[in-house]
Amino acid sequence: MKKSQKLLLGLLFDALGYVSIIFPPFDFIWAPLSAYLMTKLYKGKKGKIAAVISFVEEALPFLDVVPTFTLMWLNSYLPSTENKSSMIKA
Repeated sequence: MKKSQKLLLGLLFDALGYVSIIFPPFDFIWAPLSAYLMTKLYKGKKGKIAAVISFVEEALPFLDVVPTFTLMWLNSYLPSTENKSSMIKA
């Protein structure tokens, strides 16, 4: 899957998370589903950790505003500061 597709899906999934602000029972469905979707979008240890964070964030009240999928995309595709510093030294 392309980076741009993951970003668009992440934005959509983050928007779905906001539904529970209007309809709180949606969290019972969305919290486990968001964790599952996170593991499908991001493989490996990082994806599993992000899935746990996504589940907790969606399950707990008042944390629904955190855009977990978008933050994971940024973490996965923006260059880290370590890479930037090594590029500067080169």
